[in-house]
Amino acid sequence: MDSFRIAVLIPCYNEALTIGKVIADFRLALPQAAIYVYDNNSVDGTREIALAAGAIVRSESVQGKGDVVRRMFRDVEADFYIMADGDDTYDASIAPSMLRLALDGPYDLVNCVRKDTEQKAYRLGHRFGNQLLTGMVRHIFGDRIQDMLSGYKLLSRRFVKSFPALSGGFDTETELTVHALQLSMPVAHVEGAYKSRPEWSQSKLNTYRDGIRILWLIAVLFKHERPMQLFLLLAALFALSSIALGIPIVVHFLNTGLVPRLPTAVLATGLMLLASLSLTTGLILDTVTRGRREGRMLAYLQYAALPAMPCASTQPR
Repeated sequence: MDSFRIAVLIPCYNEALTIGKVIADFRLALPQAAIYVYDNNSVDGTREIALAAGAIVRSESVQGKGDVVRRMFRDVEADFYIMADGDDTYDASIAPSMLRLALDGPYDLVNCVRKDTEQKAYRLGHRFGNQLLTGMVRHIFGDRIQDMLSGYKLLSRRFVKSFPALSGGFDTETELTVHALQLSMPVAHVEGAYKSRPEWSQSKLNTYRDGIRILWLIAVLFKHERPMQLFLLLAALFALSSIALGIPIVVHFLNTGLVPRLPTAVLATGLMLLASLSLTTGLILDTVTRGRREGRMLAYLQYAALPAMPCASTQPR
């Protein structure tokens, strides 16, 4: 593993209480890795503590985790990227096993499935929201991912350099997941302890606001990545409504030669036109989406896959 360039990426916003320990833990687990801390406008001394701990510290002035991730992926060159939060809730000691698993595959994404070791670490609302949102993504885009919202991941170079990184906030984990599923990347999982934040350390996650943002992103990605399914569903709804309204009118016209409910007939005609337009829109956007997906795949294939380790026995999940 010493022959590979490994970067530990830690996005931070006001994590002065924990960032020093996080850096020390990753330094102990992966002494050969370069540790990058990207400060996102912290005002509590996070930057100074990270510098004193020996990390490479850079700044991102645009507020939001997604913006920090975009900057990190643009700036840092490595063979493997380990991304973790700076709040000391993840177990740095499993990073070497994540790296070995990635090499054994090789896998482009190794995701840490959180196992809470303390009752207050993983609040019930967060657990339910994670299961709900992960289940939606699994249903729409494929069931090869677990714990979608985990902030502890190992990513290959070809994953990072082909990732468009368009999200601005905590919904970036959803975007990362869908990127891997859309390109059918090799994915694996490991279980890791999930600890509660130290006392006086405050979470930056807003359960309802960020949950709504993630839900909205899933809907947007469904439109972008599955347009045929979406517009086919809309076309079916419009067509069925049109048929339901139009059949009595057509039957009456065949029997009497009269159209007694002209507004209803116009509505039924309009709904059928909308169905045709929706189907046409779906066909056009499906072609566009295929072209975009091919472009991302070509960007992904620009980077060579790392050789698998000998005697690999680990199977993807």
